[in-house]
Amino acid sequence: MRPPEPHPRRSRLAGLAVATTLALGAMAGGTPASARDIEISFGGHAKYRFHATTVPSSSFLRDFTDSPTLDQSLEVRTNLDVVRGPWKLDAAYQLTGLTGDTLAFSRDLPAELQAFYPRYPQDDGRFLNLTYVIHDKGRWAAVQRLDRLSLGFASAKVVLRAGRQALSWGNGLVYSAMDILNPFDPAAIDKEYKTGDDMLYAQYLRSNGDDIQAVAALRRDPASGAVRANVCSFALKYHAIADNGEADILLAHHFGDDLAGVGGNLGLGGAVWRADLVATRTARRTVLTGVTSLSYSWVLGGKNVNGLVEYFFNGYGQPGRDYAPASLAANPELTARFVRGELFTLGRHYLAGSAMVELHPLFQVTPTIFTNLSDGSLLLQVATRNDLKENLALLGAFSAPLGAEGTEYGGIDSGVPGRPLSTGPSLFLQLGLYF
Repeated sequence: MRPPEPHPRRSRLAGLAVATTLALGAMAGGTPASARDIEISFGGHAKYRFHATTVPSSSFLRDFTDSPTLDQSLEVRTNLDVVRGPWKLDAAYQLTGLTGDTLAFSRDLPAELQAFYPRYPQDDGRFLNLTYVIHDKGRWAAVQRLDRLSLGFASAKVVLRAGRQALSWGNGLVYSAMDILNPFDPAAIDKEYKTGDDMLYAQYLRSNGDDIQAVAALRRDPASGAVRANVCSFALKYHAIADNGEADILLAHHFGDDLAGVGGNLGLGGAVWRADLVATRTARRTVLTGVTSLSYSWVLGGKNVNGLVEYFFNGYGQPGRDYAPASLAANPELTARFVRGELFTLGRHYLAGSAMVELHPLFQVTPTIFTNLSDGSLLLQVATRNDLKENLALLGAFSAPLGAEGTEYGGIDSGVPGRPLSTGPSLFLQLGLYF
C-alpha cells in the first residue's frame, strides 16, 4: 500500500528542522574545537492577552455578535541565536492559541469584510510556508509558525542575510510612509516584534559612516503559487549621516509599482524633526504619501516626559468622509494596501499627538490621540506599561473611538442604512513573562 502523502505544511516545517540542523552542523565545522567556538543564546516569552470591545446597538456588527466582545489569546515565542565567527543563525518559533467572540463572528462576515479582521499571520503569499494551522473552527484557533529563520554573515563592512527576517525603514514614529514591509498598526499596543518576511538582505558600510542597503522580498502569487515579480519587493536605500542629522534615499519596485522616497531627521535644539516623502507610480497614477513629526523630551514635576506631534498624508485615502462600500471598491489601490497590512487608515490627512510620562522608572503612561483631519473623527488611547518584575511586564490600554456616523472612527458606512460598521470603547490587557 502506498504511504499517505505528508501534509504540505507539516512537511515544510519538518524540512526546515532538517535544514536548521544542517546549518548548525556546517557552522560547527564538524569538530569539537569548532563547536566550542559557537555562541548560543536562547530566550523568549509567553504573553496572555485579554481584549474586550463594546459594540453599539446600531452597529452592523451587532447582527453577528453581542456586546461586549471578549477575546483571549496565549502566545509562546522562543528565540534562538547561534553565532560562530561572522556567521549567525536566527530562528524564532511561535505557538498561539486564540478564543473569543471576534474569532467566531469574523467567520460569518461578508467576504469583502473578512480581510479586515485577520485572525493570525498567514503565509499564503510568502515564499516559504512556515505556518501550520492546528485548529481554526468555532470559537478557538491554534497555530504554530516560524517567524524568523535566517542565516547571516557580518564582516567589518558587509552584512548579508537570507531567510525569514524583519526590516524597518523610515522615520515615522506613529505612521509609516517608507516602511513598506509589514509596518505596525499605529494603534497597536505591543510593538515588540514585526512579522517576518522571506527576503535576501545586503548592507555595505562605508568608511564615512554611510551605508547602502538592498533587499529582495520574495513572494508567491496566492492563486498560482508561483514566484512573480508583481508580488515581490526589490528595494535599494542609501543612508547618510551628517553632523546633526541623517538622510535616506529609497528606490523600490513593490508589488508591481515603482516608488522613490526621501527622508531623514534633524536635531533642532533639544527637539528632533523627522520626515519621509514617498512617490509611487501605480498603473493608474502617481501617489504621494508623507509623514513628518516633531518630538521633544523634558522633565515635568520631576517626571520624564517624551512628547511628539506627527502629521501623516495618505495619498491613497478617500477624500472627505466618503467611505461607502461602492467608493472603497472603486479605490482598489487603497483596499489592496489595507488588506496587505501596509495601510491602516482610510482617509487622507491625519494628526497624532502623544506624550509618554514616566510616573515611575517601572511604570509609564502614554496618552495618544489619532485624528482624522478630513472627517473630524478621532481615536483616544491611554496605554500603560508596568514592569512588575525583571521578567514580568503588564501592558494595558483603554481606547475610545469618537466621531459621527459615517466617519472613520465613528463608524463607516456598511451598505445597510442606519447600521454603520462601528465599535465602541475597548480595554486591552497583556501579561508578558520573559525567559
